[in-house]
Amino acid sequence: MGFFSKYKKIIILIIFLAFVCLLGYLLWRTFFSSPTQDNLIFTDSTKNIGGLSLSDSGQPGFSTSSGDGRLDTGDNIGPSGQINNPNLTRPNGNEASNLAVGGITKVSTLTKDPVLNPIMSSNNQLRYYNPKDGKFYKLDSNGQLVTLSDKVFHQVQDVTWSTDGNQVILTYPDGSKINYNFSTAKQVTLPSHWEDFSFSPNGNNITAKSMGYDVENRYLITANADGSKAISLSAIGNNADDVYPIWSPNNQAAAMYTRGIDFNRQEVFFVGLNGENFKSTIINGRGFEPQWSDTGDKLLYSVYSSDNNMNPSLWIVNAQGDNIGQNRTNLGLSTWASKCSFATNTEVYCAVPVNLPEGSGLFPELADTTTDILYKIDTTTGSKKLIAIPENASNISSIMVASEQTVLYFTDKTTGKIYSIQLK
Repeated sequence: MGFFSKYKKIIILIIFLAFVCLLGYLLWRTFFSSPTQDNLIFTDSTKNIGGLSLSDSGQPGFSTSSGDGRLDTGDNIGPSGQINNPNLTRPNGNEASNLAVGGITKVSTLTKDPVLNPIMSSNNQLRYYNPKDGKFYKLDSNGQLVTLSDKVFHQVQDVTWSTDGNQVILTYPDGSKINYNFSTAKQVTLPSHWEDFSFSPNGNNITAKSMGYDVENRYLITANADGSKAISLSAIGNNADDVYPIWSPNNQAAAMYTRGIDFNRQEVFFVGLNGENFKSTIINGRGFEPQWSDTGDKLLYSVYSSDNNMNPSLWIVNAQGDNIGQNRTNLGLSTWASKCSFATNTEVYCAVPVNLPEGSGLFPELADTTTDILYKIDTTTGSKKLIAIPENASNISSIMVASEQTVLYFTDKTTGKIYSIQLK
């Protein structure tokens, strides 16, 4: 009897166990391992960014300090506290209300054409880009839509606004980018390999990802709004998807980045302009979508996890100074932070899908045909209130509310137009 025949079963068992171990390792690498932190460290302030020379004031990279790293327990609402969005039926014969008082509410159409990236500026002006005619518009004090400029910008693919709405960074289909200032009518070209822009609170600076062809030539950078004096904050290597250039309103952080802990948890780090060693905070899920409160002391965010059928959950956490990570609270609504808007520093309006297919956090396109209802949230107390069921079923993609909270504006994902609901 040959050697193989004699030990055939043992050999097959060893091969099977090796295959199982290899499969388990690949699954662990895919879902549980943390990004390589070596790629997140940059200390050479004279390194070129995609052909741009950095100034001598370049700062070291991300801090990897984890703060206390502990999970908050007292203020959290567990999975059982999550609101499963109700199966709302629209009563036949019920007349829609003129005001948002919790029931079916009348909706007015503001724009006749689809719009791109509308915002509510810091001076409470609604502003947007109209792809059809290539112009920018604002809603004036008389409720009339007027152009921001006579200049025409054809085929804009994406728009990033400054907080005051006086500047925009425009991205075109060929990847080219420009900054345009409505106050000065000045236009400058930005490097095409810069992506994911965010303006500083005063509009003088920007942060972005500089995405060189080589992994070793990719950085989180800050620069003047016209693209001059670019400075590296950190190398980001192949971790660009985990870096969020979102400038905080209090000027504390120019960006954030996340690092995986396990399948249902990540750690969020805040990136300052001067190498500050900020505390970090834990988030319970993946698919991180952040939004700063008006003063930058809190962070509203959504994540998905297996605790919520891989659907998004909305959370709030303190995010300033020594209070970073405190009072982390599950707000009990299954929606994305991108479907929410701060009206004041403590009052948030959110569009919440009535029904979400399981796995919508992982695959947001599953929610493209859902119908949304509108909630108002007090982030201080965590209380939430259904304020309106739009009379025409809408899949709301963004919300804009001025601080006086008289009108709520929203865009519908299907039509691309702006609509309004009267709050007061």
